[in-house]
Amino acid sequence: MLEQDSEREGRCPDHQLGEDARQRLRSIVDSVVASPGGSTVSGEEDAPFPSPREISRIVENLMDLALPVRAGNHKVLAGYSVEREVAEKVAWIYDRLSLQISVSIRHGCMENGKPCAECAERGQSLAMVLLERIPRLRKVLLGDVRAAFDRDPAAKSLEDVVLSYPGLVAITTYRLAHELWLLEVPFIPRMMTEYAHGITGVDIHPAAKIGSGFFIDHGTGVVIGETTEIGDNVTIYQGVTLGGYRFRRRPDGSLERGNKRHPTVGDNVIIYAGATVLGGETVIGAGSVVGGSVWLTHSVPPGAVVTIKEPDLKYKVGY
Repeated sequence: MLEQDSEREGRCPDHQLGEDARQRLRSIVDSVVASPGGSTVSGEEDAPFPSPREISRIVENLMDLALPVRAGNHKVLAGYSVEREVAEKVAWIYDRLSLQISVSIRHGCMENGKPCAECAERGQSLAMVLLERIPRLRKVLLGDVRAAFDRDPAAKSLEDVVLSYPGLVAITTYRLAHELWLLEVPFIPRMMTEYAHGITGVDIHPAAKIGSGFFIDHGTGVVIGETTEIGDNVTIYQGVTLGGYRFRRRPDGSLERGNKRHPTVGDNVIIYAGATVLGGETVIGAGSVVGGSVWLTHSVPPGAVVTIKEPDLKYKVGY
């Protein structure tokens, strides 16, 4: 196995290593396996986990299915029919997502000491449910694409938005992950949105509730927490945080979990760059505008405009 892996990766095969190097590598392997968590590195026997690398590939293919322009049309130009291309992608996703969901469920069964006779079937069933929801998600995502085009004068076309807007990548991944979250799939929804976080700088928890026509402009540095609720036709800019504030603790000092910790944002709200809105009891009323760099920990009524006092700027001409 070591020899096959080394040849596949373009490294020196085991038979080219000296005896001292082989012994030292064997010692490293033994030490890693014996260390805390070492026995679960392979993710096959003791406590399997989904693969982050495989989840990233699944996300990319799901986005191609949900936003067809992303996939390009090179296969169609090469003689593929649309039906054949979609059929191949659906089959690829179903096969791999079924396995990853099964692994994530199996881990929970093993952790709780339960038998795992139906993990594979459940994985296949839940993967099928997500794929069956793609047509509905396409309609929702088209609304997000249209929102970006309508609200950003820099957008040249709907296709421009799909191909080049990181905010849409984050929103699309969130909407796909949210469906799996609702289906109570362990691990994978958060892994999906963290993959999008890594490539876009936008961190949306899959449990957040986000309405239609959502637009994130520029995107970098946006944080949307687990219990955030966002209405329809909301626009936010880079650096916005919809976060928690003063987390509650139990008598033993541990954090309370599952309570409402993040704000609620009404319909038709605009939140400008760098604004921070915190707290589960904070509600931004419909039609409000929150200005850039605002720090807000209390509710505002519908139609409000929230800004900070203009700083006292000083100018110096010459040096």
